[in-house]
Amino acid sequence: MSMPNIPNITPQISLNRCDTINLLLSSIALEEIGLSHILNAEGEKLQHFLKLCPKHPNDYLEMNKSINKMLRTVVKSQLLLELKLEDVLELDDKEDCSKKHCKDCDKERKPGCRDDYKKPMAYTNCKYCGKEHCEEKCKKACQDCGKKDCKGCVKTPRYLN
Repeated sequence: MSMPNIPNITPQISLNRCDTINLLLSSIALEEIGLSHILNAEGEKLQHFLKLCPKHPNDYLEMNKSINKMLRTVVKSQLLLELKLEDVLELDDKEDCSKKHCKDCDKERKPGCRDDYKKPMAYTNCKYCGKEHCEEKCKKACQDCGKKDCKGCVKTPRYLN
């Protein structure tokens, strides 16, 4: 019998630094979801065990030991994930990927464009013009209330300069 031939597969994958950081954050989130499923399964295992009403105390001790071992493993995994998350957030601070979500941010300030994601939030009066105090009437209706000269809406978050 001959060895199987594996075709030469060289996919062209091009990711920039921000895409890579987003993928790393997604993978951390998926690992956390996996750990939550493991914890849920342990809870269901314990519920099933208690429904059986075992008679011997050693059965309870063995179940406790098994669940304790799994919980310790999950906690260790979560600690590692927290360290990974801190490293990825540090990479994000260096690259400042959060500013690249809006193409128009560099040209002029638009509502919703973040100037600096670390500064505290304030609220704009109008979702459309982005000004805190709408001096002029907005040309189009506010997206929250529908009024053309909205001065009362405070629903749109904006980051302080």
